[in-house]
Amino acid sequence: MSKPSYSKGLVGVVAGESNICTVGTGQGLNYRGYNVNDLAEQSTFEEVAYLLLYGHLPNKQELDQYIEKLASYRRLSMPMKAILEQLPETSHPMDIMRTAASAMGSFEPEDEVPTDSKKNNNQWQCGDRLIAIFGPALLYWYQYHKTGIRIETRTGPKDTIAQNFVKLLLGTDKPDPNMVRAVDVSLILYAEHDFAASTFAAIVTTSTLSDVYSSVSTAIGTLRGPLHGGANEAAYRLISQFKTPDEAEQGLLKLLKEKKIVMGFGHRVYRKGDPRSPIVREWAKKLSNIINTPYAKNLYAVAERMEQVMMREKKMFTNLDFYASIVYHLCQIPTDFFTPVFVIARTSGWVSHVIEQRQDNKLMRPISIYTGPDPSKTPYIPMDKRNSTKSKL
Repeated sequence: MSKPSYSKGLVGVVAGESNICTVGTGQGLNYRGYNVNDLAEQSTFEEVAYLLLYGHLPNKQELDQYIEKLASYRRLSMPMKAILEQLPETSHPMDIMRTAASAMGSFEPEDEVPTDSKKNNNQWQCGDRLIAIFGPALLYWYQYHKTGIRIETRTGPKDTIAQNFVKLLLGTDKPDPNMVRAVDVSLILYAEHDFAASTFAAIVTTSTLSDVYSSVSTAIGTLRGPLHGGANEAAYRLISQFKTPDEAEQGLLKLLKEKKIVMGFGHRVYRKGDPRSPIVREWAKKLSNIINTPYAKNLYAVAERMEQVMMREKKMFTNLDFYASIVYHLCQIPTDFFTPVFVIARTSGWVSHVIEQRQDNKLMRPISIYTGPDPSKTPYIPMDKRNSTKSKL
């Protein structure tokens, strides 16, 4: 019997077919055929979420109705508020997102999971509800523990996800439109990325015929790790260590000499640069000029020097997380919230893949290459003949 092929980390392994996104195909990053540059320049996140979930860009009427629907879904029930209030102030914000997803699965469960792609159920509604509620749930928890105020999470009926988030975060009815648009663009860029780790995890859960909420909860747990979603938080913490571009260069050279991982650079798939990075870099530069404080300008200058050093020394490009971390900081988003904002965006992609997987489902069940003791040389040892060994548990 031939030995099965093996790729550590599933590098290069084709795990399925999808018509949602192109990544690393030599055609750039596209959502259902539309280039991400065009979407980031001309669309809103709501248009992109609609595209991913419903398969086409909405017309004006569809978009207006979708925005109003998402706005109506921002209501937090009393039981949900009670849960958020009971969660400790010291909780990691990603745990708030995971708990919110699980709670929604109990409060508003999905209809019977469809085993036939033609069977109607409310999977789309579940996706829309999660997209709409994640930001309000996070900020209700945050404001309650920060100020003791039980905020109203529904802002204007025509407010976008980005507008609602910035309004609730900053406690203002008139947020800076540049901040709102910067957050909006970031949501577009984070919305979908093919079989990234969290999406694949959601697909595995979906393949068991589990519900939307379980699949999204699985994805959130996967995204929590610093090698995936947490990379934007780690990137900002690195950038913010340095006070000047020269200090950043010396610090970065030291990290490289010590063979440390530099977060915000490189990508498993993109070898010639992340197509999202130039878009978010321009927003980081724009905000640093608009805010016009020494810290804002210096933060961008430090990041720019780090990019130059990594290109010179390692020929490594920045990825989306690097400059997105600066955009989020300049929008006054707490560092621990960077990955939860990622969740709000990527839920549109996750649920799109959940729906797609259900259309031609097959249970995910890979195999491993066994490297343990030889069963033919490992006889069972009775209790009275076992030697005491130090437990590894």
